[in-house]
Amino acid sequence: MAGDEKRFKRAFDSLHAFVYFVPEVEAALTGAGLRPGRMPYFAGRSAAMGAVGPEVVAATFYNFNPEVVARVIPRAWTLATPEQVLEARLAGAGQALTRLLGDHVKSDEVAEAAELAREATAGCRAEGRPLYAAHAGLDWPGEPHLVLWHAVTLLREHRGDGHIAALVLEGLSGIEALVTHVATGRGFLTQAVKLTRGWSDDEWTAAESALKDRGLLDGDGALTDAGTALRDRLEIATEAAARGPWDHLGPEKTARLEELCRGLSTRVIDAGAFPAGVFAQGRP
Repeated sequence: MAGDEKRFKRAFDSLHAFVYFVPEVEAALTGAGLRPGRMPYFAGRSAAMGAVGPEVVAATFYNFNPEVVARVIPRAWTLATPEQVLEARLAGAGQALTRLLGDHVKSDEVAEAAELAREATAGCRAEGRPLYAAHAGLDWPGEPHLVLWHAVTLLREHRGDGHIAALVLEGLSGIEALVTHVATGRGFLTQAVKLTRGWSDDEWTAAESALKDRGLLDGDGALTDAGTALRDRLEIATEAAARGPWDHLGPEKTARLEELCRGLSTRVIDAGAFPAGVFAQGRP
């Protein structure tokens, strides 16, 4: 796969990320004992690592305000064990996919996509990728639609861990990664990012000031040539780190998997899995 971020999101990302928006997963996780709000997201995504503390969650999620994480982790683990959270998350994902795909959930296309996606994950490497490695250590589900969801989850976390490595190499903190991404004009809106990632106006302004001092933003908050070059390097490094699954799968199978998943993603999106505008956003 050419592997650029837009293609990945269009074909694959929605087949994992719906779990952060659909009522079935929220209900399953709160039914397991978690409190509504941010807790299901932080606990649901980090549970594969075990009952880790807020420092680990903030480090691996990278661009969320650590203070926001600390409000729900580790309290989440006093309400439900990581094993209970993982079981509930998978059950909710299955219920949601059944609703979103309808009769198509048992189709040959889903079964074929599941087989190809699982094969692709054999090309993932765990070194330096904690979120991927944690999820790769989980048992594979049995039903094809859940195999597909788990495989796409692995591909997504593998890609994300590689992206974080690139951010670290460029010396960007979590909030600075968000500020520079917003400055690219590729979908993220400042107020939405502050709200969802938990950063205050003062913290955002301080990050902008630091980036201006580094010559990455100009006086108006736009990317300088150096800032644009940095973002370009990030994209190139992320793509290079994400190539393993597609090199393993080969061009023909990769093209077929992308075709299948693009069609399934369209079904999921058209069925209303996401709030308007979510997939205009990119990874910071």
